[in-house]
Formats: sequence, C-alpha cells, structure tokens
Amino acid sequence: MKAKNSIKKNIIGFSALALLGLTGCSDSWLEPKPLSFYTPENSYVDAAGFYAALTTCERNMRHEYFGDASPIITEMVQSDIAVEGTTDKAGPQMDMDVSLLPDASLNNGDRTKVGWYWYEGYKGIKYANVVISRIDDAEYTNEEERNAVLGAAYFQRAYRYYKLTHQFGNVPYLDWEITAPKYDFYTYDRWSILERLVPDMEFAYKWVSDNVDRGKTSKAACGVLLMKLCMSVGDFDRAIEVGKEIVAAHPLMTQRFTANKTKENTNLMHDLHSVEAKLDMSNTEGLMYVVSYPEIDGSDRIQTMRNGVPFWNSGAVKTPDGQTGTSVSVASDETDPEMNLNKTYGRGIGRLRPTAYFQQTIWTEKEKNDLRSPNNRDSWKSPEDLRYNNPSLKGKNEWYGKNFVKNPAMSVEDTIRCWFSWPHYKLFVPDPLQTQWAGGETPWYIYRSAEVYLMIAECYYWKSQPQEAAEMLNVVRARAGADPLTASEITIGSVLDERARELYYEENRHVELTRIAFTYAKTGKACEVFGGRTYSLDNISGPGGTNSNIKQTGINFWYDWVVEKNNFYNKGVKHKWAEYKISVHHMLWPIPADAINTNLKGKLNQNIGYPGAENNIEPLIVPKEGTVLGPQ
Repeated sequence: MKAKNSIKKNIIGFSALALLGLTGCSDSWLEPKPLSFYTPENSYVDAAGFYAALTTCERNMRHEYFGDASPIITEMVQSDIAVEGTTDKAGPQMDMDVSLLPDASLNNGDRTKVGWYWYEGYKGIKYANVVISRIDDAEYTNEEERNAVLGAAYFQRAYRYYKLTHQFGNVPYLDWEITAPKYDFYTYDRWSILERLVPDMEFAYKWVSDNVDRGKTSKAACGVLLMKLCMSVGDFDRAIEVGKEIVAAHPLMTQRFTANKTKENTNLMHDLHSVEAKLDMSNTEGLMYVVSYPEIDGSDRIQTMRNGVPFWNSGAVKTPDGQTGTSVSVASDETDPEMNLNKTYGRGIGRLRPTAYFQQTIWTEKEKNDLRSPNNRDSWKSPEDLRYNNPSLKGKNEWYGKNFVKNPAMSVEDTIRCWFSWPHYKLFVPDPLQTQWAGGETPWYIYRSAEVYLMIAECYYWKSQPQEAAEMLNVVRARAGADPLTASEITIGSVLDERARELYYEENRHVELTRIAFTYAKTGKACEVFGGRTYSLDNISGPGGTNSNIKQTGINFWYDWVVEKNNFYNKGVKHKWAEYKISVHHMLWPIPADAINTNLKGKLNQNIGYPGAENNIEPLIVPKEGTVLGPQ
C-alpha cells in the first residue's frame, strides 16, 4: 500500500532540491521546476484519486446523448422506432448496404456513429481498467471503501461491454491496464464475456452505495446493469429478484412534483422529463444520469429538439397560397408567445424521423388516455399544431397565425424531414443561452425505475408467466393513464411496445432488440408475434459469403421485427438520394476496418455478412477465473 502523504513528500522533495540549487554558481536555478507530477503513482493513492479517474468514464457516457447527430440516434435508426431524416444529401444511414461497410466513414455525424460506439466503448474500458488494475496500490479507510471503488469501475467496464457485445457480437476482451503499445488483440466469444461480467456486477451491486452524487455510479445503476446481463445469459430469476429490490427502494414518481405543475398545458410526463425533475433530489425514479448542468462551465447542450423536431423552418413549409410560412424570428409587435415557434417547440432539423409504428401503431384504444400518447395534445405535437409565423405575412396574408396545412404536393424529401409528430414532453429542453433553441443543458436519464418494471415483465415473458408480466407492465401503464393489459395480451410485442412508449430517446433500442434476438436464438422459444417462428444461433447473421445482403425473414428476430414495424426499410421508400434498406446481417455492426488492419500481430474477426468475414478464426473464450491481460 502507498502512504497517503506521498504527494506531500514529493512536493517537499522538489522544494528542498530548489533550495540547494541556490547555493551554487550555476544558472540552473533559472530552469522551471514543476511543483508536482500528476502521474498514476502520485494520483491513485486513495479512493478520491480513483473516483477522479472514473469521472472520465462518467463524463464520456454523456457524449452518447448530447450534441447534434448524437450517437443515440444511430441506436434508434437501426431499429423499429425511427429512421434517419436528413434527406438533403447522400451519405446518411439510410441504405445500410452502403453506409454500414467496414471501411465506410463510421464515426461521422453526416453518416453514422457506429464507429463511435466501438472507439468510445474501448476508451471507457481502458479508463476503468486503470482503476481495476491498480486498486490495491492505494490506502483506504476500510474494505468497504475499496470495494465500492472497485465496484464502480466494474460498472463502467461492464456498461461498455454490454453494448459492444450486442452491437458488434464477438469482440476483443480487455481486462487489465495496457501500459505499452499493443498490436496483438484477439476476438473473444461474446457469451463468455457476458458470463464473466455477471460476477463483476454482483460484486458492484453489493458494494456500491446509492448515496452518491447525481451522475455518479449508484447501487441501483449497478443493479439495472446486473439485470441486463442476467437476462442476456438467461438467468431470469436473478434478474427478477434484483429488479424487485430496486423498485422497492426507488418507487415511480406518480404525483406531480416540480414547478411545472403550475404551468398550463403540462402534466405528470412534463414533470418527469423536465430539467427540474432531473435536478430534483426528491425524484426517486431516476437511477442513473449523465449530467450537464445549466450555465455550469464544461456542460454541454443535448440538442434533442434540433435532432428530433421537424424541420419546420426549412422553407418547405408554405402557406396554402404558396408563401414561405415560417421564421425563427417573430414579428416585432407579436404578443402571442406561441407564435415564437423557436422557443415553443425548438428549432428542429428533422434528423431523427419517427416511424408510423412509434407515432401511431403502438397507440391503441387502450392508450386513449395515456399521458405519453399522441392523443394527449399537451404531450405530443404535430405540424398541424404549429402556426404560420413569418413576419412578412402579418397584416398581408390571411394565413398568418393559422395552423399549418400540409401541401399535397410536398416532396418525399420534405415529407420525411418536415412532417411528423413527436413527443414534445420528452424532447423539449429550454435553451435560453442560444438564439435558436436546439435543446439546452440538462441532466439526462440513463436508467429509471420504469425500465426496471418493463425488464421484470420481460423476464416473466421468457418464463411463460404472462399474468405476472402483465402486472409489471400495468404498473407503468397505470402511472401514464393507460388501460391495463390482460395475461392473454402478453407477447414480446407487448413488452417492446411499452418500452417504445416509455423510453424513447433513453434506451439503446438497437441493443435491446438484438439482446432479444439472441435470447430467442439461444432458448429456441417460439415467437408468437410471427406465428410461432423459432430461431437458431447457427445462422443468426445469415449465410455470409458473396452477395450476403440477405433480406429474408426467419433468420433473426431483429430483422423480422424491424422490417415488420418500420415503415421505411425494405418497403421501397426512397428519395432522390437514397432508398431505405437493411439486411439480416445488420443486426450486428461491422468491426471498423482500421481496427482490424492496425492489429498487426493478432486477429480480429469481422462479422458475418461483411467483407473480410471469410478470414475469421474461432473466437477465444474468456476464462471464468483469472485474467486475460493481467496477472495469471
């Protein structure tokens, strides 16, 4: 163990050397002397030093959700709930047969952020491994403090690996700090990685506290990730047990609880997803957040409105008599605040375009009173709710101040980008420091108790206990005002529909669909939504080989569900730049070519269906004990 006062000793030592230098004739005393060295040996001497290192991991979690073309959009458009809406250029992820290739531009806001998940995933793993590798190089007040630090590091590593193994499948497994250049990485079997992560998260769930600052790793967050891992490997009983412990300690928010409750045209959903709610320490539902506090140095803007609101200011929205109908600026003498579309709804560019499944299909008669639904005009907005506000029209055109009317001749490109409904209560984040409101600074939910109920429900589905599954779903539905489901209505579709209603712009939708696809293939459970169809691990990504862009149902659940529910992919929807297409093998994303090409002394496999997969070798197995890269 290193002494707690090692930094103090180093500073004293440098001061003494400086004093000795003054007694000689040399001019060396003029040379600058550092006051201290921030090396790992000096920094990682106690729990505070390690938590400072983990702050980097927690900060980088934020980047997934914040900014224009944030990576979470890639997760959403590779699913059933949305597509890329940027229709004014070639390149965005629409035709996946073209945009998802190993040597494509995979980490580009104008194309896709698939590559971001690869590189940022391993960056987070690297930071966590520094703490894990050096955990016993410091002094602690007691064993509990040491184990809490280690548990938080385990969470950060497992958080990345949970995503990587569902986005890329078999991937390199790094479990120790790397201190020198390394060019001999190998691909490891995803199942063995997931199985190895379970005991890590059991440890974290035991030792990490819930009494932490907002944005830090909490016990409840460790429990949610433990649930996800248990579900991935088929231990549904343990996932249910942990889930019930979490919701007992962290109940849903069922009563209005922020200053929004005094505002007109708001409801409980506005409260729950407001900036105020995410700052409110009485909020029992939030389990894990990424943080960006308003007007705090180093914060970031989430830009949900830029990404997820229609491009109403594109010039394509015209009055019925052909005049440009909208403007970010308002007439100087306008007194109606709702005429300021920029500050009422946000200045969107329609990058994230919801599907008919998310806008319409999942909202049935049972959701007629659902606060989350398009039936609630306070919660959801559509172009028809907006009014023509161009100052040039005022006093000159009868359409000024009237609601938008869709032009029957609107182009496909403009319809995709400018004309859709959206969940205003979820995406509206005030942006007072900016002229154009794109979505400002706010904490953002990563995990909530509502998702835990939905995960428990899914576990009961896999256990063929529909009554218990319905009861869990109905807890969330009751809070929103939806009618209850019965046991006879429970399918995997019931679970996925509810996740879409509750977790838009929160969950990794592609990851969760892929997890379910792997579960179907591993368990052999018949999928009732596709007439009892069963799946297999043997060909889950299709046959591979030449011309492997297979568009055939029955191979994996991810593809079957997405082409069934997403009204764009493989249905001939096209505009002048691209046609929307996916293939069976896109369930797993391509390993970036430069990661493979620079790994000169090792072997990284490519996923089936992509060029290079013909050179794959058998993936390695993560041992159940010991380390791969560290001490044996």
